[in-house]
Amino acid sequence: MAKFPQIIVIIMLTLLSVIVQAQEPLAVVVNKANPVDELSRSELIDLFMGKYVAFPNDSKAIPVELKGEHAIKVKFYKNLVGMPLSRVNAYWSRLRFTGRKRAAVFQSNEDDLIAFIIANEQAIGYVPQSLITDDLKVVYILNE
Repeated sequence: MAKFPQIIVIIMLTLLSVIVQAQEPLAVVVNKANPVDELSRSELIDLFMGKYVAFPNDSKAIPVELKGEHAIKVKFYKNLVGMPLSRVNAYWSRLRFTGRKRAAVFQSNEDDLIAFIIANEQAIGYVPQSLITDDLKVVYILNE
């Protein structure tokens, strides 16, 4: 019987962690070896909405996304382009219908997303500020 309260505490702490992460500012990050030090909002929109496939220095960019309807992904697109995720997904569906492919890589969670960016100098993604490590370089902070 003693395990039941422990499980509830663990579940509540996990939910609280997700809520806190969803409320903190998001940072757009690249690998620390990436030569890009800063990007503008419009450059980020161009990269994440598929207009460009390269950083301003013409090196290839690999946008890294969270899968599905992750709360952080919803917040990212709402703050970046001012659209709900459903409209962003509809936009990509229209582009796929016309034969245009999306260059993004999709990860299941923040840890996998961060690991991918650390392993790939060309990767760019978004994370809550509290998850930034020394292996990442912040190129933009999304303020609400």
